[in-house]
Amino acid sequence: MNIAILFGGSSYEHEISIVSAITMKKVLQKSQLTFIFVDQNREFYLVESAQMQSKHFSSGAYRKNKKLSLKKGGFYIGALLGEKKITFDTALNLIHGRDGEDGKIASLMEFYEISFISPRLEASVLSYNKLYTKLFAQSIGVKTLPYEHLTKNGNRTAAMPYPLIVKPVRLGSSIGVSIVRDAQGLEYALDVAFEFDNDVIVEPFLEGVKEYNQAGCKTDEWELSIIEEPHKEEFLDFEKKYMDFSRDGNVLAAQIDEGLAERIQENFKKIYDPLFLGSLIRCDFFVYKGEVILNEINPIPGSMANYLFENFEGVLTRLAGHLPKEKPIAINYDYIHSIQNAKGKA
Repeated sequence: MNIAILFGGSSYEHEISIVSAITMKKVLQKSQLTFIFVDQNREFYLVESAQMQSKHFSSGAYRKNKKLSLKKGGFYIGALLGEKKITFDTALNLIHGRDGEDGKIASLMEFYEISFISPRLEASVLSYNKLYTKLFAQSIGVKTLPYEHLTKNGNRTAAMPYPLIVKPVRLGSSIGVSIVRDAQGLEYALDVAFEFDNDVIVEPFLEGVKEYNQAGCKTDEWELSIIEEPHKEEFLDFEKKYMDFSRDGNVLAAQIDEGLAERIQENFKKIYDPLFLGSLIRCDFFVYKGEVILNEINPIPGSMANYLFENFEGVLTRLAGHLPKEKPIAINYDYIHSIQNAKGKA
């Protein structure tokens, strides 16, 4: 299979996306890969496999690569006698954060009728915005932590007791996230978070909570990863997640009983089907006082959570064969014709 890896984007998580794309080169050994880089100006560049090194992008050397244009059916490159289409079977949206996870790329792919692996528009909107994620989860019976919504020009106090965790609403990779233990700390944490977003959510910070990660997708059947219990400090900050996203080796399954595993998987399935069909996502859950609680949805997880699957490439290949397609709509202008005929006009 020939997979086009879309990465980069105009996002605070631009560099994370580059790391994820380089990891895909290591992981997807049986597939033919085409790398398409989206720079901060949202220009598309065709990148050779041998150029897939971080320095190629940080140095600006990518600007010497051939630019691509996006048209119906795919990406095109300028040629001597017109344009040449870049051939691939499906695109993998690996743009973290804005552009990739907020629905822009999904909209472009659907508009130009390009096969792609990624959450569709509605799924992107609901998972990119943490407030919308809360509302979505509550509507399908998945528990979440209580929260307060604060805005940049609004109230800067929290009613819930300390310790708290402050998160920008529209960011991942723990960017702008802080643990707060007193009112003075809250003021500073809000200043940090509002550098990245005009909206933040405040949640209780649970000491000693257990966290479990479940990834997967649905093809003819459920393709679920192992359940991982990440071993970490209070939370993974941006630097730790940057290194974590380059993982390409398998991890061990969490040592939990079958009943808990089933409850985590049931919650994952509620979230995934049908909204996230056509994508491979990872959900991070808390287990607190016996309850399974959704922490967040990762619609485009770092390195696609490849390390949680025994045969990640096989899963991705099967998913590529089970992508949702928009229903074609026939435009016959019957309504306009009927009006014209009624008025005696041809």
